[in-house]
Amino acid sequence: MHILLSNDDGYLAEGLCALADALREYADISVVAPDRNRSAASNSLTLETPLRMAVADNGFVRVDGTPTDCVHLAITGLLENEPDMVFAGINHGSNLGDDVLYSGTVAAATEGRFLGLPAIAISLASSNPTHFETAAHVAITLLRQLIKYPLSQDTILNVNVPDVTIKDLKGYQATRLGQRHKAEPVVKSTDPRGRSIYWVGPPGGEQDAGPGTDFYAINSGYVSVTPLQVDLTWYERINGLKAWLPKENSL
Repeated sequence: MHILLSNDDGYLAEGLCALADALREYADISVVAPDRNRSAASNSLTLETPLRMAVADNGFVRVDGTPTDCVHLAITGLLENEPDMVFAGINHGSNLGDDVLYSGTVAAATEGRFLGLPAIAISLASSNPTHFETAAHVAITLLRQLIKYPLSQDTILNVNVPDVTIKDLKGYQATRLGQRHKAEPVVKSTDPRGRSIYWVGPPGGEQDAGPGTDFYAINSGYVSVTPLQVDLTWYERINGLKAWLPKENSL
């Protein structure tokens, strides 16, 4: 098996190195990652400027672009042999609930899915993560499961791992995305020349975090595994929207 690895924390991130070391024992790996931290880059793709790449001292390929750029470049022209799947992570911090809309880690996995490969995004759920070996262990476990029971090509799994030792993990739960309260207000300040500047505030706290959600699993000590889909259509609202739209004779 040939696995493509990427992330949004940058090619030197501890989580990416831990994931590469763990998976290297089970598959051929290629690492293509941003040259710096690109957290919250979401699915942005660079179109107006060329991308540049270089092979770093650790053997990873670094790209001056987003996580999506990295995966797209790797699969559509950079790698000689196309990978069988994509792993994104290990992210330094959780990607729970609404976070998936902004996450560069999830975006890297999503781009793998767009290009026809099953993909897994894995995150260590802590603001100051330390137990990367636990998340790496989870990655290996899921890889073994994938080899034994292959997933369909349209699969995206969003995996969040509690920041605890391996022996303290409670197990695995299949979950849905929870929901946060709205984000905290921006923080206004001034630059040295007296001009106004703004820092984006922290994400909101847990709102929909009951049993069955990714928040609940993490808070209970379980690995949260959420299947994601690319199609954002709200099918139940289509018929109601048909009735709401202006009639042809009102154009």
